[in-house]
Amino acid sequence: MRIEQLEYIAAVTRLGSLRRAAEELHLSQPALSETVRNLERELGVDLLERKRSGATISAEGRELLPHIAGVIEAVDRLRGAAGDQHRVSRMIRLGTVNTATVPLLIPAVREFRATHPVTQVEVVGAQQAEIHRALLEGSFDLGLVNCLQGDDVPPALESTVLLRGRPVVCLRPDSPLAARPAVSAADLLDGREPLIVMRSGYLMHRFIHRLLAGRTPSFSYSTDGAEMGKLMVAEGLGVTVLPDFSVVGDPLERGGAITHRPLADGEATEVLLMVQRRRSGSVPRAVRDLHELFVRRAETPATSPGAPGAIAP
Repeated sequence: MRIEQLEYIAAVTRLGSLRRAAEELHLSQPALSETVRNLERELGVDLLERKRSGATISAEGRELLPHIAGVIEAVDRLRGAAGDQHRVSRMIRLGTVNTATVPLLIPAVREFRATHPVTQVEVVGAQQAEIHRALLEGSFDLGLVNCLQGDDVPPALESTVLLRGRPVVCLRPDSPLAARPAVSAADLLDGREPLIVMRSGYLMHRFIHRLLAGRTPSFSYSTDGAEMGKLMVAEGLGVTVLPDFSVVGDPLERGGAITHRPLADGEATEVLLMVQRRRSGSVPRAVRDLHELFVRRAETPATSPGAPGAIAP
């Protein structure tokens, strides 16, 4: 059982319909309905009365409302007490995909430290699915994730686009492919340079599979995340494909150990880097400040190959 499930039931009761509750909560009606059904299955009680004209709170649900309201109030008091306790010192847990760590995250955390000297920030590298799960469960406060344009975002999360970029080939400056203005899918397949591929579960693994149309390079490595991929490129083990914002400004790129070239074949896929947090519940001030700092840092030309903006669920 999750607190947002109880908050959703309270919203349906207050607004008188599933549709109006979904609009206020910025959820799709099917997503809200499925969340309520999961709670009903767990409790063994039909909380909503569903008719052709819509869904409203059931008689059984009304009997449980005082208990639901009591739990919500208790959680609010707990959050308030925790906020008071940690006004001076608290831990922010940030989940991030590896492609976001260096060019944006490190300067933002450094600046945050200057204004919040006793607030700890725990940075946890994880895959996107793990970040989404931890945000919904409340074990992460913020998440930095990538998606391809057109991908769905979880409706229970507030998502703000920080960077818009394009996939590029990351390679050493002395690579034979660096002499070309652009690198094609055929170049990645021919074996002259081994291809370093992100492991299954990463966004760029999905993109590479689509780019190569399921074809297999003559030789490739598989690695866990962009940072290791860039190190392998710098050591001359091959080339990899990453969003441009993961390469531009990276210490390895600034030091001349890696560079990048655009993809040929008219490849115009857009990759979005987003910061996400849960929609429901109160947001501590320190988390809001770090969220705003990411947005502000992303707007600076030195950080952003593209323009930031909001994205609707």
